[in-house]
Amino acid sequence: MGDRSLSRELALKVLYQMEHGDQDAEAALTVFAENFAAPEKLFAYTRQLVLGVEQNRRRIDEMLNRVSRKWRVERMSRVDRNILRLACYEIYLAPQPVPPKAAISEALDLSKRYAEDCSCSFINGVLDSLINAKPAAGAPAG
Repeated sequence: MGDRSLSRELALKVLYQMEHGDQDAEAALTVFAENFAAPEKLFAYTRQLVLGVEQNRRRIDEMLNRVSRKWRVERMSRVDRNILRLACYEIYLAPQPVPPKAAISEALDLSKRYAEDCSCSFINGVLDSLINAKPAAGAPAG
């Protein structure tokens, strides 16, 4: 597994941790770093992902809500919604965007490791809809 994949995994864990408490991103990153060893080169990208998702969460959730059929973001499992948030951030809002196919592949790998069995197809469907509805989803034109 590559460094960025490991960073995404750490970011997913921090975002999940944030949903179980009232910590902001900085506090959650600090607690995570104090309790789990991660090389600085991994943690730098983890930090970018967590802060980026948190700073853009409202916009990301709006984009996901526009393309998700029958499931509002707040009704999704915590793992699924944070995997989707990470992918959406990386594709549309990161300083150096990740190609959609790569981001979707990474999201599916995370779902296979951390989500329910049915989550992989759900996440794939939502992200595919997001990519296909880019202008309608509120994503930056490009």
